[in-house]
Amino acid sequence: MHTQTLKRTHADAPGGSSRLARRGLLAAAGLTALGLARAQGQTSVAPGDDRAPALPRLGQNLPIVDVPLLGGTLLRAADLQGKVLVVYWWASWCPFCAEQSPHVEALWRRERARGLQVLALSIDKTAAAAAAYLQRKGFTFPAGLLSPEVAKVLPKPKGLPVTVVRGRSGNVVFAEAGQLFPEDVEGLAKYL
Repeated sequence: MHTQTLKRTHADAPGGSSRLARRGLLAAAGLTALGLARAQGQTSVAPGDDRAPALPRLGQNLPIVDVPLLGGTLLRAADLQGKVLVVYWWASWCPFCAEQSPHVEALWRRERARGLQVLALSIDKTAAAAAAYLQRKGFTFPAGLLSPEVAKVLPKPKGLPVTVVRGRSGNVVFAEAGQLFPEDVEGLAKYL
């Protein structure tokens, strides 16, 4: 029943706004990340999410910090200067992330030769859980754990998943909390 409602509502969305349609669908279906996380035994969507900052504003400077990646290398902030960076907060237990991550992977594989950078920050409790999930799914985009040190510079905004694009100037050009549709993820390439 939800599938029919989802298709009809998305098709009827004014102006084809996929993000607005999705928000309405999830609210109408009673599907929230918090509700699903609680149903799966998680205490909340993310530790401290109630105190999480709002999404960064468009045009706001987005500072970057060196991030130890799950594969053992270091993503250096200096190497990201002047490049388009997709920052993607996610978790292995998040059903909406599970839907969006394959599209982030496809974008990464298709656009990295053109200079697109990805930094996926897992909010999993352990690096081992996040790394095992990435390996099981075959994801190769650069991913690190949202450690307290990284969170001081790149705190996770409220919601999950969260996708923010930092343009070549270092300022935010796109920010969205919640699952993006495939065409929304593909559309991030326009910032290159």
